[in-house]
Amino acid sequence: MAYTAHTLQQRPDLRPHFRRFHSRAWPDFLHDRELNAIFSLIYEKFPAFQFGLCDGTGRVVAVGNSVPFVWNGTRAGLPDRIVDVVANAIRTQQRDGRPTALSALAAIVDHRFRGRDLSRRLIMVMGRIAARHGLSALVAPVRPTLKGRYPLTPMASYVAWRRPDASPFDPWLRVHWRLGARVVRIARRAMNVTATVAEWEERTSLRFPSSGRYVVPGAFNPITIDRERDEGRYVEPNVWMRHPVRRTAPSARR
Repeated sequence: MAYTAHTLQQRPDLRPHFRRFHSRAWPDFLHDRELNAIFSLIYEKFPAFQFGLCDGTGRVVAVGNSVPFVWNGTRAGLPDRIVDVVANAIRTQQRDGRPTALSALAAIVDHRFRGRDLSRRLIMVMGRIAARHGLSALVAPVRPTLKGRYPLTPMASYVAWRRPDASPFDPWLRVHWRLGARVVRIARRAMNVTATVAEWEERTSLRFPSSGRYVVPGAFNPITIDRERDEGRYVEPNVWMRHPVRRTAPSARR
């Protein structure tokens, strides 16, 4: 099957598809208000870095989001929060600055088309976009697929798990690894979710009778409930990985 990537700049009609894909991609509890407030700006400000992957019939089967930002190439230069990457990109554009790297933000495949190597294709398209715009690096704050099954394991320990062939244990980390990406560091506060206890109970279908730490299905870490403050807090780590960017990129058609 041939797949073709089209950017939002090329195809403004793709805009509703991003909304559709994102509405189904994330756990119900994962509402980082600060990130949500700024994320929608990427479609207006960076349409050349948002794209849809279409099959031979023109059907959108996957979408990718990314932003160009300023990175000094050091471990410390990668922020702990995803919202700071987006803010960096917007600030750089407003100041007519020159971005140096591309950060992936999301790579979402329609559930009906999973198992067809599309997630790998999305990352490859991002690499071509980075090369096309003269950016020296592609980085991704990777959200490991299976980490939610091991909420009591620190992310640094989880990332170190390996299969017999030395590839990463986690399948999404493994996709990046097989494309040449390597771990730079842990983004310890990539997503930050704060909501009332009632909101947490509604989003998780659980009850939190007293203050304390609770394991929520799908969450990477236990959440912290404070009944006196009527607040539940969840801090989610991601994994910064850096991909090689090749100046001579292969065709977008696969």
